[in-house]
Amino acid sequence: METAEFETDLSLFKYDNLEQLPREYRNLNQSERTERIEAALDTLGDDVVILGHNYQRREIVEHADFIGDSYGLSKEAAATDADYVIFGGVTFMAESADIITDDSQSVILPSMEASCPMAGMAEALQVDAAWAELTAVTDDTIVPITYMNSYADLKAFCAEQGGLVCTSSNAADAFEWAFDRGEKVLFLPDKYLGTNTAHELGMSEEIVEWDPWDPESKDAMKAVHNDIILWEGYCQVHERFRKHHAEEVRATHPGANVIAHPECRREVVETADVVGSTATITETVENAEAGETWAIGTEIHLANHLDRWNPEVNVIPLCGDACMDCNAMRQIDPNYLAWVLEELVEERERNVISVDPETKELAAVAMDRMMELWPCQRCIRARYWSLVQVLPVFRRQ
Repeated sequence: METAEFETDLSLFKYDNLEQLPREYRNLNQSERTERIEAALDTLGDDVVILGHNYQRREIVEHADFIGDSYGLSKEAAATDADYVIFGGVTFMAESADIITDDSQSVILPSMEASCPMAGMAEALQVDAAWAELTAVTDDTIVPITYMNSYADLKAFCAEQGGLVCTSSNAADAFEWAFDRGEKVLFLPDKYLGTNTAHELGMSEEIVEWDPWDPESKDAMKAVHNDIILWEGYCQVHERFRKHHAEEVRATHPGANVIAHPECRREVVETADVVGSTATITETVENAEAGETWAIGTEIHLANHLDRWNPEVNVIPLCGDACMDCNAMRQIDPNYLAWVLEELVEERERNVISVDPETKELAAVAMDRMMELWPCQRCIRARYWSLVQVLPVFRRQ
């Protein structure tokens, strides 16, 4: 099997056109900033759409047209006629939006530093090298699957090698799609989502981890004796949760329910009452009975939003005061939002994320293959592994 032939770079060097926040924007106070943002939006009107990921701070989502998960937001942007799509998220999300939106739409990432650490743990150049090692020692067909939380060139790599993309909601179906086409799966970049999916499919004994940073762990012959090869990557937010956090919540709040994202460690998923994507988490809290307590095992800002949006439900973060936000999401400072909007008013585009045509075409193939999984025949899973995608919340009129 041939490895990737398209050109790619490390993620740090892909976008040398991204700029830092000008000094004059760094000390705006909240009222001044809000006034300037709203003035710019009034001027731009329907020419701009703002997407706010669930993990963004309140000062971003309060200006967003849509709030939701990364792929859902990209679909919403593609359905609009807006010339400019401002993505309050991280780089891989803006890339996905650029892949599925019209060529006439420009996707803007307000901050150049909003780069997901987990996506950076699986660079296409690294994966290409690993692929060469693995395919050299087996005649079995290995099908690569990359989580949506990855860069466009890794999505393109998976398409080129007969694989696809998945979300946290349809990972199990992606695995089954892959096993219908090959004997083994290489899953990237989140080992915890991969582990939890293997357990869901009854294949927990068939997994092995591949650590590209540890030469001693990269035994290709050993790896291909397993059906599921998991890349050594993880979300730094979800990796923090532990089983004792759930135990402490239940001791402090008798009758509390725990809901965890499938990017969490296996021990957390096993103790949770519900496991699912940010869409599933949102839907579960929205449908909760008044007075119920839900401990949220995902990024702190979504827990805060759900608490604010559902005052009749007691919403708490799973790890209490120890919970932290996503460092990458934090880089989308509202002052950056004011800057890129005011620049658009002056007909200047800043921090445009544009995937090169060849990579975009291949990445779209991997994402289209994912869409073959809908509608799914197994929409009800044990422990609420839901495939139902909640539409992002419309916020700004």
